[in-house]
Amino acid sequence: MKKLLFLLVCVCTMQFVWASDDKPIRFEQLPQTAQTFVKKHFPGLKVAFTKADKGWFDTSYDVVFVDGSKLEFDKNGAWKEVKCKGTFVPDAVVPAPVMKYIKANYPDAKVLQLERDRNEFEVLLSNFWKIKFDTDFNVIDLDHDKD
Repeated sequence: MKKLLFLLVCVCTMQFVWASDDKPIRFEQLPQTAQTFVKKHFPGLKVAFTKADKGWFDTSYDVVFVDGSKLEFDKNGAWKEVKCKGTFVPDAVVPAPVMKYIKANYPDAKVLQLERDRNEFEVLLSNFWKIKFDTDFNVIDLDHDKD
């Protein structure tokens, strides 16, 4: 029984260690798609560091800029998350239907954060509105973060 318990503890410990394998990498080691995205949309920002996060079945990449802005990419280099601190998410990064909705309903607001996964897009605006869109760009949730 003690051996079984010990084995279980070892396996659980190895899972936690293996699941969060963050490794600093050089910018040039990012997937080419991610490198192109950074150079095109954030040419004036200085990269503080880049890292690869190897999970169970996937790898993701993070680019952190000196101003605190952060980009997250999937294993192929497609953006998953864009968080801007000293600037705003470039309009060209925001999907056109999302940008159209923002311009129509919040014309003075800028996008601070943009996140996407398989089922939705989430946007945080400079006026503290958080808007979620489904994959067809229909609004599915609206929340004011200052409330």
